[in-house]
Amino acid sequence: MKAKITMFIALFFAITISASAQEGMQRRTVEERVKSVMDKLTTPLSLDTAEQSKTAAVFTDFYTAQDKMRADARASGNRPDRSEFVKMMNDRDDKLKTIFTEDQYKKFKDEVEPTLRPQRGGMQSSGTN
Repeated sequence: MKAKITMFIALFFAITISASAQEGMQRRTVEERVKSVMDKLTTPLSLDTAEQSKTAAVFTDFYTAQDKMRADARASGNRPDRSEFVKMMNDRDDKLKTIFTEDQYKKFKDEVEPTLRPQRGGMQSSGTN
């Protein structure tokens, strides 16, 4: 009897944890993603108000196009085309180069952009055994 109760409690916690983990994986809206990017960019790159506005517009266009590409791929039952995604990133970067100074762009590519990539869950190897 104690084993059944213990098993039931363990199962309950497993289901609860699984459900909450899946809730956290919902795709954020374009506006939420742009706000997150701007929070990460504004201080490290010392963006003024005009640069912030232009940068937000670039990322809004980028994320909107990205969502459209994903929706089109999902509707056709295919995976999104990687080459199209790379082209979108290059277009975004070309627009950012016109907004940022050379130093700001270098700092964006080296320090900020890696933090913008979605973090994958699961077991990650730390390289030490």
